[in-house]
Amino acid sequence: MNKCELANSVKISLDQYFKDLDGEPPHALYDMVLSCIEKPLLEYTMQYTKGNQSKAADILGLNRNTLRKKMAQYNIE
Repeated sequence: MNKCELANSVKISLDQYFKDLDGEPPHALYDMVLSCIEKPLLEYTMQYTKGNQSKAADILGLNRNTLRKKMAQYNIE
């Protein structure tokens, strides 16, 4: 999947989200989207690197301490 396909998937999901609101106002959309995407991204990357935080941080473009903080935030071991 390339970046454009990922962006398209997000757009499709957001279209469905707004349809499901059925006229109710959206709230905290930014935080909701980030939490929905960030946790599986971190989990998948940690699995891909077989738990190697240094490699995962490099792949994600994060500092290792930032990765650890985010893992703690989402209760990822």
